[in-house]
Amino acid sequence: MIRNIVVGAALLLLGMSLVTVEKGEVKIALLKYSGGGDWYANPTALGNLARFCNSELNTNLDPNYATVEVGSAEIYNYPFLHMTGHGNVVFSDLDAENLRNYLMAGGFLHIDDNYGMDPYVRPSLKKVFPELDLVEIPFDHEIYHGAFDFENGLPKIHEHDDQSPRGYGLIWEGRVVVFYSYESDLGDGWEDQEVHNDSPQKRLSALRMGANIIKYAFSN
Repeated sequence: MIRNIVVGAALLLLGMSLVTVEKGEVKIALLKYSGGGDWYANPTALGNLARFCNSELNTNLDPNYATVEVGSAEIYNYPFLHMTGHGNVVFSDLDAENLRNYLMAGGFLHIDDNYGMDPYVRPSLKKVFPELDLVEIPFDHEIYHGAFDFENGLPKIHEHDDQSPRGYGLIWEGRVVVFYSYESDLGDGWEDQEVHNDSPQKRLSALRMGANIIKYAFSN
């Protein structure tokens, strides 16, 4: 049943249909977590990404994204979860179990380090999948070439520590179920232009990479 909810929404987004899924826009969701980190950062990002995907990929995403807590059964209503922030992340045992079941059932989580999340994201993900390690996604992976080509992996949107951007993943049964963008800050590039004053080229690059993530999430 869980898989039907998640996969059904994915098929709807791709223009297919299931008897159990009504036609209409597909919502994506922002993940709310505990620990004091600012999970609510980049409030205009997901709406802009949805509009970009609708324009460039002919998807049917609702720009009015939802907000959902990690431990809530409501996460199964959203085939794509986005998580961001600058600081602490805490998953309870219930949170970890719920997120694990969601991902194994066909859901997808994109984590975008808005600077400062890395020391907290890694142990939190280990709690969700103790048997898996975050691995760097190779540049020839389809997530970098689904709709737009990124020959060198993630684009660099904000400098932060001036390190190269890296894309990591948790892979379950051959599918990337968590994609973690580090030292890139895609979400800042998705925000309204006046928020960070990024160049049009950087914003376009960030949105295109976001579209690739969306396409991968709904195609695998």
